[in-house]
Amino acid sequence: MNPHADNNSDVEHQQSKTSIPSRLYAIADTPKVSSLAQICETSISRKDYPLTSDVRENIPIYDLSKHDFQKAAADKLQDEWYEILANGPGLFVVQNMYTDQSVLDATNDAFREIIEREKSNTKGDHFGHGKNERIWNSFSKHGLQDPKSFVQYYSNPWLARVCEAWLGQQYRVTAQTNIVKPGGAAQVSHRDYHLGFQTAEGCSRFPRGMQHASQFLTLQGAVAHSDMPLESGPTRFLPFSQRLASGYMAYRQPEFDQYFNEHWVSLPLKKGDGVFFNPALHHAAGNNTSDVDRSANLLQISSAFGKPMEQIDAIPLVQACWSEVQSLYNSEGLSEHVETAVAAIGEGYPFPTNLDNRPPAPSGMAPTNEQDLLREAIGAGWTTEKVVAALKQMRVDSQP
Repeated sequence: MNPHADNNSDVEHQQSKTSIPSRLYAIADTPKVSSLAQICETSISRKDYPLTSDVRENIPIYDLSKHDFQKAAADKLQDEWYEILANGPGLFVVQNMYTDQSVLDATNDAFREIIEREKSNTKGDHFGHGKNERIWNSFSKHGLQDPKSFVQYYSNPWLARVCEAWLGQQYRVTAQTNIVKPGGAAQVSHRDYHLGFQTAEGCSRFPRGMQHASQFLTLQGAVAHSDMPLESGPTRFLPFSQRLASGYMAYRQPEFDQYFNEHWVSLPLKKGDGVFFNPALHHAAGNNTSDVDRSANLLQISSAFGKPMEQIDAIPLVQACWSEVQSLYNSEGLSEHVETAVAAIGEGYPFPTNLDNRPPAPSGMAPTNEQDLLREAIGAGWTTEKVVAALKQMRVDSQP
């Protein structure tokens, strides 16, 4: 008689009763829109956030002219902003963020010169092709175009206080200018960078924890560079929607977009005001039915922890290993072994890049990455020289 038989049976019995949930959200298991509705039925008042100057449409509003931007003085403000972004409505408005109109005017002049210079280049954007005026990487271009207004603009301590509230120290600022003309159409509701820029299939490959973590890696914002009456279509938001755990999977579904269209809220902004929001918040730019150009500098601030500790250069690796990769492909096709090798050698993330030279594909939100190029090269039988040249050109095109 086996003295361990009963123990083995007990273990097998327990294992048969244990159901470990999938680490992934399945596309087929999108939550019901009622789950989102239940979350978004929450409402707030000024009692919830004592330092606000007003609350409208479930959006906390802060008049920065009444506050001190010194670190110690702003600490309680930052506590409120963090709580709003993480667990509250997911966005807040800061009035009088930029009070020196001459700085905004000089910045707008720099933007106009950049736009005029780039008009001969046809570029895609996230609002449709050719319908608006867009400056990719307005941060760098602004600095090169007009260093004086650039330094004045990006030395605003309120920008630092807002970024630090969500991301902490050593954040990285990027910006894109967008000017929506009268008649400009609204966007489809969406979530933002990082996982918001994936397809549903791509997003489904990221575990639940990473889907939740994505919202803590960036802060989205916009500074109004013109007055934005409601008729001009300032950004539409669905407060509290960032709290839907599987929201990066769900927002693409038609019923979720319909719910957004029936329940979004928006506030007018004055030139120099800002709005900041959790990137997981469902939102969309509105349609411009006014007679004014709606101008905003869109800010996307990244956590210091969104980058790898070491830089891996795919080019020398491909140069050394390409014949071996090709031999493996010739033997097995695009097998798991080949896919794993490509994932190890090439960069799978296309950002940061130069979106003037490498705009998003017409049907997507992101350009190709090194792994995409390597898969194409394997299937087409490219020589080592050809694939290395293509990778080098991708690097060149990605530079500012």
